[in-house]
Amino acid sequence: MKFSCSKQKLNEAVLNVQRAVSAKSTMPALEGILIRTNNGRIVLTGYDLEIGITTSIDAIIYAEGAVVVGAKLFSDIIRRMPEDHINIEADEKLTIYITSGKSDYKIIGIPDKEFPELPTISASDPITVNGELLRSMISQTIYAISDKDIKPAHKGSLFEIENKTMKIISVDGYRLAIRKENIEYDGEKKFIVPGKSLSEVQKLINDSTENVTITVGSRHIIFRIDEYSIITRLIEDEFMNYKAAIPNTHSTELKVNTRKFIDTIDRMSLLLNERMKSPIRCRIDNGAIKTSCNTPLGQAYDEFEADIDGEDLEIGFDNKYMLDALKNTDTDEVKIHMNGPLSPIVLMPSEGESFIFLVLPVRLRNDK
Repeated sequence: MKFSCSKQKLNEAVLNVQRAVSAKSTMPALEGILIRTNNGRIVLTGYDLEIGITTSIDAIIYAEGAVVVGAKLFSDIIRRMPEDHINIEADEKLTIYITSGKSDYKIIGIPDKEFPELPTISASDPITVNGELLRSMISQTIYAISDKDIKPAHKGSLFEIENKTMKIISVDGYRLAIRKENIEYDGEKKFIVPGKSLSEVQKLINDSTENVTITVGSRHIIFRIDEYSIITRLIEDEFMNYKAAIPNTHSTELKVNTRKFIDTIDRMSLLLNERMKSPIRCRIDNGAIKTSCNTPLGQAYDEFEADIDGEDLEIGFDNKYMLDALKNTDTDEVKIHMNGPLSPIVLMPSEGESFIFLVLPVRLRNDK
């Protein structure tokens, strides 16, 4: 194999593909990137048996072939090359020669036959979603994916597509995030995508990405984003009945300025850390939201006016969980429904129904 290509394009491709490479594996090939030639382009693939990322870039091909290179070393070499053009050659003994200007490297490769094949998907009805919209939907729900839950389904997001509407739902036992948008797809599908894979999808979508094509198989899914393809194993598990978790009544409704509420909780959070956890006490009465916090570091109080309808209420919540929900609303004003001190706190847009976020309250002690 022998080719020459742009350093900038190769470096960008390697950095992105490298995110799917196994950091440590009993199979050396999984710690590498597969490079092969194909129709005047070079194709780069990283795969850790759970998620695979592949892309191709233009190159001048002098000899066809394929080889696996150690991802970290290869990435470090390419990034430090002095010239804008790079020449790469692999001989029959898998010695790889990398040159750029007067810089010259010789490293040892791995046979391409040791690199596992990516899964294939035979499904024929892809889903097309606007890139910016998909990135926004993932961003506003990924925060609620569990990284500790023993239930596999909670380590990913549920995609629910029906009636030309797509929902993305995440839950971790303490909070729930639902994002909903209309799309141009007539079919019905339901599948769970791992959080790690959605994070990579989100990173690869940029401002110039027009559309993302999603192809769903029985066990795997492919996201095609510009010149990249991400293939990942689906989570085969039963997702919770999230609809049953959403209260259908409320006794108190707030319409609050999102920034004001975030700033208030930020100020309360100055007295909180991992060692000193305490709920924020929130008293709602007389047209104001009054927050207070009491920890071994001290006490804090703050309040701000809000549009309040319904019963007065005192409720407690975790500062981080409420902040995560508020920061992901992406709206200037948010509507909040409460139904007593022990019912989930429901956040939604002041108009429309593009998202629903739930935060479980924390039981307050009687002391103040």
